[in-house]
Parts: sequence; structure tokens; C-alpha cells
Amino acid sequence: MIKLPDIDQGFLTTLLHDLLAIPSPTGHTEEVIGYLEGRLAEFPFLNFHKTTKGALVANWTGDLKTSLRGLTAHVDTLGAMVKEIKSNGRLKLSQLGAYAWNTIEGEGCTVFASGGDLVRGTILLNKASAHVHSKEVSTTERSADTMEVRLDIVTRSLDETLEEGIEVGDFVAFDTRTESNRGFIRSRHLDDKASVACVLAAVQALVSAELQPAQDTVFHFSNYEEVGHGAAAGFPDGLKELVAVDMAAVGTGQTSDEFHATLCVKDSGGPYHHGLSQRLRSLADEYQIPHKVDIYPYYGSDGEAFWRAGGDVAVALIGPGVDASHNYERTHIDALIGTTKWIMAYLLN
Repeated sequence: MIKLPDIDQGFLTTLLHDLLAIPSPTGHTEEVIGYLEGRLAEFPFLNFHKTTKGALVANWTGDLKTSLRGLTAHVDTLGAMVKEIKSNGRLKLSQLGAYAWNTIEGEGCTVFASGGDLVRGTILLNKASAHVHSKEVSTTERSADTMEVRLDIVTRSLDETLEEGIEVGDFVAFDTRTESNRGFIRSRHLDDKASVACVLAAVQALVSAELQPAQDTVFHFSNYEEVGHGAAAGFPDGLKELVAVDMAAVGTGQTSDEFHATLCVKDSGGPYHHGLSQRLRSLADEYQIPHKVDIYPYYGSDGEAFWRAGGDVAVALIGPGVDASHNYERTHIDALIGTTKWIMAYLLN
């Protein structure tokens, strides 16, 4: 058994904070992909390129060439687009990804205006004042029709908002409010930037120890996962296995928690590949990586996107436990370290 090298925890957490600081709602991921290109360039042995779709794909030559492997994690996050500029100058939104409207109520946001400016705002109920709409504040269902963006510009009409360069179709990113405290990382969009950080931290640790993967490996950083087709394309021919690295959902009835890496064996798309899942389970036991095994009934992954696109590969899923998924999320450094170790164990064996 090859001993796992030490993980640079500072590298891992700094990388995660850097990723979280870059807005990347699905469809607006060029900046975060550019950041990742810069980080991958630190490893000159990695050959990487962008796909036509905008994903980032890197190749690492392994000791053997008998079973081409892949790992995928996604950089795109939940967000919104401007659906309508209302007569009062405020914005109606269309969702990017699946989330409950109440989970973004009161959140700060940035509108990427077509005119080139970044316009700040707040996502609110359209009858938000408790002193004016006392009953509605408590009883109104939160939906696309009842929520709006109050912009931090002087506007009282559709025309005034248009004059600020904002148009239908502009992207809207939610504030992450990232904070680290006593080992916890609290932020929006840990799904899936926490996993991206784990993948790169695993590569950095192996490189520092002058180790390379057992097999040729392709890393796929997808940019459309939240809308269901992120990793549907972009892999080379001959791929045999694909490990999706994505968050593990914490909640009532689940074994997952914020302190462990988790193996998901089934989700809304059905079971993952039993043989590959069992091998990952054995590796976690062999390397004494504390972990959980779980099933998520309302969950899908990039691994399944590749399956649905016709990918004839074995697919499994691991990732760090994240509380309050698709809400204001939180994880713990222990889950990130465990996931990073698991990735290294897979790469080395």
C-alpha cells in the first residue's frame, strides 16, 4: 500500500475561499474557469484545454495505460437570470438550478448588466415591509412571481433600469457570505466548489510527494452541472471509470454529516456502479479514511449526465458532507480532508 502524502491544509482552504469569491452561476463561468486554468498551469505535467462548451479538461499521465480514469467536479453554481424588468424598475428572476425561493430571500446579489457594469441589489418579497404588508409578509408563498430584485440604483421605472444597462437575460449571482470558524466553512455554493478544491489539493499533495496516478487520468471541471448536462461531453475515448466528486447532502434520515466524506450509492437516477463503489469503500477502509455511505432521493450528478449521454463507463460518487444543501451551506475541514485523502487513494491504486 502506497502511503498517502500529507495534505497542505492551507492550500486547500485558500483555494476554496478563492473559488467561492468568484461568482459563477451556471452559464457565466468564464472567470472561474480562467482562475482554474491559472492554478493548473502550476503543474506543468498537466495538459489541459477548454471544451467548446466551456468546461476545463486536464490530463495526467499515469504509471499504467490499461484503464483510463476520470474525475469530475463542477464549478457552476446556483443563480438566476433577469426574466423581466418590472414597471417599478425592479427585476423578476428566472432560476438557474433547483432551489426554493425562500432560501434566497433577503440575500444580496450582483447583476452582470449587459451594459458592462456590476449592479448590486437585494432579493426580496415584492411586499416586504412588515409595517405596510403585515399579513402578506407572513403568508405569501415565495415564488418567481412574488420575489424581486431591489436594485441599488435610482430607478422607479422600466426605462430607468434599461438606462443603467440592465436587460432581460443578464446573469445574477448571489452573495456567498463565506466565513470560516473553528474548522467550519459556511458559505453559499460549497456545492460544488468544496469538491473542486479537494481535487486540486489531492493533485498538489501527490505532486509535492513526487507521486503520480496509477493510471492515466482525466480531470473534468464542468460548468453546467446545476442544469443537468455538465459532464455529458468532454471525455476522451476509452474512458473506463468516472468518479464524480460532489457534495454529500446532510439531513434527517441521512447517514451523512459535515465531518465525513461520503460515498453515495444511489440517488434519483438510481444506483451507481456497484463494483466501483465497493472498490472506493475498500480503499477508504484500507487507508483508514473515516467515511459514510448514503442514498439521496432528490439528487443527481455529472456522472449520471455522462451516463445519460451514452457514456459506457463505471460511475461512482464521493464528496464532503454539506449541511443545508442549495441553501446557506456549511461543511467542516474534516470532511474536506477526508475527501481529499479518498481522491488520492483512488488515484494511487
